[in-house]
Amino acid sequence: MGIKSVSYCLLLFCLLGLGARVSAQSVYDDRIIQINGITMTADSLRAVPDVTILVKNKNRGVESEYTGVFSIVCYKGDTLQFNCLGFRQKEYVISKDIKGQIFSMIQLMVQDTFYLPETIIRPLPSKEAFDFAFTHWRIPNDQYELARRNTDQYIMRALAYTLPRDGRESQARLMQKQANEAVYYGQRQPMNIFNPIAWGQFFEAWKRGDFRKENNPYNNNNY
Repeated sequence: MGIKSVSYCLLLFCLLGLGARVSAQSVYDDRIIQINGITMTADSLRAVPDVTILVKNKNRGVESEYTGVFSIVCYKGDTLQFNCLGFRQKEYVISKDIKGQIFSMIQLMVQDTFYLPETIIRPLPSKEAFDFAFTHWRIPNDQYELARRNTDQYIMRALAYTLPRDGRESQARLMQKQANEAVYYGQRQPMNIFNPIAWGQFFEAWKRGDFRKENNPYNNNNY
């Protein structure tokens, strides 16, 4: 290998090293920083969950966990906005002079007071108006009352009689019917006309007079 070939190889190695350095610099950005923190109340230092942490003017953000812990990646110099129902909004500006790519913080949240519009409760003008309202006004039931009525035993029993059977119930009823009929395969099914117990009940009813005209409900003129 001549001197000219060696020079070409050294030049190629230098160009490859320079390209790798440029590629590494393009991937690595010193401005990127990871913020690890926790949101707590300012008065009792309790964790505040479900706090929304947004990067101001950017469509990025996270939400704190049940313990108040959060983690977000942003750029140095960005502004973080902390929002949570019942607490005042907070902003934190990340300094551009922070060294490194990891920063830890504790954000204290101050409880906010909400003032609702005034509500005035007035009585009805007279006792008669109150009696009429108490008798005729229909107040809608709350969810607890609706759930209690829907699970009432009599209502559920009535629904069970009126609702159509599904596929599983229809199949079970058919199989039960086939099982009852299978007992009398090869023979005639018994008839109540030859049942001595049924005849005994008939004679007892005859002696009591259940079949008399005045005791027969079907002799009513309404029929």
